[in-house]
Amino acid sequence: MFVTGGTGFIGSWLLESLRLADQRLNLGIHATVLTRDPRRFQSKLPHLANYPGFHFLSGDVANFDSPTGDFTHLIHGATDASATLNQTNPRLMFDTIVEGTRRVLDFAVEKSVARMLSLSSGAVYGQQPWELERVPEDWRGSPDPTDPNSAYAEGKRAAEMLCTIYNRQFGVQVSLARIFALLGPRLELDIHFAAGNFIRDAIQGKPVIVKSNGLPCRSYLYPTDLTIWLWHLLIRAKPLRPYNVGSDESISIGSLAERTARLLADGEYQVLGQVDDGWNLGRYVPETDRIGRELGLFKTVSLDEAIVRTAIWNGWKGK
Repeated sequence: MFVTGGTGFIGSWLLESLRLADQRLNLGIHATVLTRDPRRFQSKLPHLANYPGFHFLSGDVANFDSPTGDFTHLIHGATDASATLNQTNPRLMFDTIVEGTRRVLDFAVEKSVARMLSLSSGAVYGQQPWELERVPEDWRGSPDPTDPNSAYAEGKRAAEMLCTIYNRQFGVQVSLARIFALLGPRLELDIHFAAGNFIRDAIQGKPVIVKSNGLPCRSYLYPTDLTIWLWHLLIRAKPLRPYNVGSDESISIGSLAERTARLLADGEYQVLGQVDDGWNLGRYVPETDRIGRELGLFKTVSLDEAIVRTAIWNGWKGK
C-alpha cells in the first residue's frame, strides 16, 4: 500500500486502524507512507513510526521520487487543510492539491495500482443553499471561481477531474470520498476549527466563545466511523462514484458552543456577533443516504460522545 497524507489527522487514524488490523489478523501489511517530515512524525506518534509494517518516505507530494517495489492499493490524502494558507497563499494551496494529485495518479499508472482512494472534500459543492438542509452527491453547485478563498475548493474539484481523466485515459480505478467536518482525538484545538476551539475553552475553565453570530450550521463525524468508511470505499466503492463522508446531524455553531459548555463545564458561553470572513457562512452538512444504502455504512458515535471523547483525550478529567 502507498499512502500520501499519512501523518496528518485523517492519515494517522488510517495508520492506527491498519496497524491494529495487521496485528489482530496477521495480514502481512506493507505500507509506504509519504511525509514531508518523518522525524516530526516519529516524535509525535512513535508507535506508528516504528511499526515494522510501515515505511516512511521523505518527500513532497507534488514531486516525490517513486519508491521501488509493487503496490496494489493507494490512498491519496495529502492536502494542507489550512484556512490561513488558503487566505494568505491561495496559489500554493491550489498547486499543492492539483499537482500533488497529478503526481499521485502518475504513480498509480506507473505501478499499475489495482485500487486507489482519493480524499476529496464537501467543499467541492461551494456554498450550500440555506434551504438545502443536506447536500447530496448529485447536487451541481460549485465554488465561486472569482473568489481567492475558493482555492481549496476549486483545487479539490480539479483533483476530482484529474481522477476522472486518469480513469478514462489510463484505467486507474479510483474512488472518491467527499469528506466533511470531523471531530475526535488528535484534532488540533488551536487552529481554525470551531469545535476544537470550543473544547479547548471549556476544558480550560473559560467561557466558550463564538466570535460570529453563531448561525452557520455544521456536522461532525467521529474518526472511527470515518476510518471504517474510508477502508470500505477503498475496497468496495465503484470507481468515480463519489460518496459523502460525514455526519448528517446538523447543528448551528451557536448550539455547538452551548452543548460543549454544558457537557464539559458550567454551561457558560457567549456569542459575540462579530463579522465572519470565513469561506462558508451557511450550511456545510452532507446527505449520507448513498453510502448507507449502497455500502451499508452508518454513523455509530454521537456528537455528544465525540465531544466528550475528544475532551478526555486532551486531558479533561470531568466536571
